[in-house]
Amino acid sequence: MTRDEAIAILEMDREDAIQAILILAEKAEKYDRLCDKTSPTTPSGMTPPYLKPTSKKRKRPCGRKHGHKGVCRKRPETVTAYQAHTLESCPDCHQPLQNPVRTYRRYIEDIPPVKPVVTEHTVHGYWCACCKKIVQPMVTDALPNARLGLRLVVFTAWLHYLVGVSVNNIVKMVSVFFNLQVSAGGLTQAWKALATLLEPQYNDIGQKVSASAVLHADETGWRLNGKTHWLWCFTTKTLCYYLITRNRGSPVIKKFLGILFNGILICDFWGAYNKINALAKQRCFYHLFTELVKVDTRNRSAAWKVFRKKLSRLLKDAIRLSEKKNQASPACFLRLKKRLYRRLEQFLATPCQDKDAQRLIKRLNRHKQELFTFLEHEGVSPYNNHAEQQMRKPVLTRKVSQQNRSAQGANTQAILMTLLRSAELQGTNPVENLLAIAKNALTVKTPSGLHYKIAS
Repeated sequence: MTRDEAIAILEMDREDAIQAILILAEKAEKYDRLCDKTSPTTPSGMTPPYLKPTSKKRKRPCGRKHGHKGVCRKRPETVTAYQAHTLESCPDCHQPLQNPVRTYRRYIEDIPPVKPVVTEHTVHGYWCACCKKIVQPMVTDALPNARLGLRLVVFTAWLHYLVGVSVNNIVKMVSVFFNLQVSAGGLTQAWKALATLLEPQYNDIGQKVSASAVLHADETGWRLNGKTHWLWCFTTKTLCYYLITRNRGSPVIKKFLGILFNGILICDFWGAYNKINALAKQRCFYHLFTELVKVDTRNRSAAWKVFRKKLSRLLKDAIRLSEKKNQASPACFLRLKKRLYRRLEQFLATPCQDKDAQRLIKRLNRHKQELFTFLEHEGVSPYNNHAEQQMRKPVLTRKVSQQNRSAQGANTQAILMTLLRSAELQGTNPVENLLAIAKNALTVKTPSGLHYKIAS
């Protein structure tokens, strides 16, 4: 405590001074407790940074709560093997045993030892007199001119592009679990070939997403060949489309959605979304709440506290009104909605001396027609959490990888993430789904080098 702080306490009222002294005493006790826990090697007067303050909250006892039934693993529906365990003599005294006095069943679920399956494919070519060329059947178990099977390529792509496992760790996993030797470069080339094969399906998902009635959008930083690029995410409830571009501005969105998006766009307050012509827009409430908490940590003025309280209450009342939409009558809901709009207008028209509040009021005035869109349309959320969730997996992948080193690698990243994540949103097995799509693409598309003409 400094001399000025001590003088300030003496000049306080009696009750305020007592409260200030009690706070200082509590801080001194915490400091003494932390100093007592320091190791002998710690210099005096220095608290190790790894020591956490003691919590005053009483920890909940371990185990299940009283009265909870608990959850156990269900009995398997099918049994693939049977094994009986008997004894002829006692394992302790080695005396012979008679008939068992009790019998019980125990179910054990395990994975079998995995060995690689090597298949030799003999492909016969036939001369077509009509087409004047040699034709041959498709091999749908692998990509053209590839040694690695399609299931292995799809499985490793799922590990990398959806789960977020690094390429080097995938090489180790394949070697340990499958006893199969692969290289990081071989896997990368196989993923690129798979992405090239599935590019039409990727474009089809993009068309469906851009024509949706409700669309979530978000973007985050991405490195490509050491330079900053941007990973865009456009998602619905069942589809997810990723795009990696050099630009973070509105031209990217305009190119994807077109001149006019005939749907509702749910997004944050990034300026690129302001130039998009859409049927309606919904700005994310979560970003507003986050902004309030962020400013609250550094701004302690009374004007800001009043502003934050009023804005937070207004947003929460709007959310509660949307939750009661089906319970109230249409006339009652309309009346409450009009009242909410009037509160918003009065709130934005009220002058405030705080600079942070003025900045937020200016932003809200620009987007006041885009705050309560979820009250006007069904299936519209006030949050953009759905897009944030789809960005979570790529962000985790970004931490364990070097992201992309080439434009082709970025294209592969976007295509495979789109197909795998869309399958997951639809509730299907991503590996089996992508495997079926790839086999179907191999049957309908003529891979390069399989069909060739003979010179006349």
